[in-house]
Amino acid sequence: MQVAIGSKDHSTLVAAVKAAELVDVLSNAGPFTVFAPTNAAFDKLPAGTVDGLLKPEKKNDLADILQYHVYVGSLSAESLQDGQTLGMVNGGTVKVSKKDGKIMLNGTATIVASVPASNGIIHVIDGVLLPPAPAK
Repeated sequence: MQVAIGSKDHSTLVAAVKAAELVDVLSNAGPFTVFAPTNAAFDKLPAGTVDGLLKPEKKNDLADILQYHVYVGSLSAESLQDGQTLGMVNGGTVKVSKKDGKIMLNGTATIVASVPASNGIIHVIDGVLLPPAPAK
């Protein structure tokens, strides 16, 4: 969390983590791999989405989305393989693909940078990963 708090490009993510009351969880010893959307990634969502999710009554939905960006264990970019499926903290899965030397998640978000942290690694991504809607 300290790395994200120190990044001007992740203020939306930090606000969301605080609203979902996940700061302490993500500050634990880990190790964690966090896929951290930039502010620009959040800006790609439909207008009003972020503001709506930051409301107290949406805390559970917000926590689900944020936990869909966290993997328990430390995965370097080099260890991610094309076709690999990652089990995320919220119980969902994220599919890894490699194309033209770029690593993509669910075909929508690209890893643009990786930052080691004391409790794992942060991969900066250019899109927000949205968990699939629960089957009815």
